[in-house]
Amino acid sequence: MKIDGVKWGGVLLIILLLMACSAWAAWTWQANAYGQQLAAKEAVHQTERTNLANANSAQILVEQGKRIALGQWLAASDQAHYRALIDEQTKQARLRDRLATADLRLSVQLDATASISCSGVQATTSPGGLVHGAARIQLDPAHAKRIIGITSDGDQGLIALQACQSYVRLIK
Repeated sequence: MKIDGVKWGGVLLIILLLMACSAWAAWTWQANAYGQQLAAKEAVHQTERTNLANANSAQILVEQGKRIALGQWLAASDQAHYRALIDEQTKQARLRDRLATADLRLSVQLDATASISCSGVQATTSPGGLVHGAARIQLDPAHAKRIIGITSDGDQGLIALQACQSYVRLIK
């Protein structure tokens, strides 16, 4: 019976060896399949991240383009505003110079019902010239300069307002 016992022991040993080999083969096959699944998921995930990064880069480029365009528009607007302001200041300076040299005199039209007895205003008496229409009187040069200064400030304010309005229209 020992021979039978050895036989059965050898058979049992072979069965155990076969079971161990099949377990190892199954384990290896499952590990390989699981590794392939993980690699596929990682590839999909990497593709999604790449697509997201590309979309973000495109959006950043669009926003940079908008920022550059706005910066260029603001520079052009500032330049136009500055040019208009300088032109207006030049006109005001010429007008002040003409008033100072008595090349130009400001006058106002008198109301027909008002009395002409104003002490701060001189009547117009230009030699060789006739005033057609309503009576006018010339303003004192100091008063004329103050009026020109006030209109200069107003003109500068209007130029600044136009610049602000054009900016607001752009960003609407």
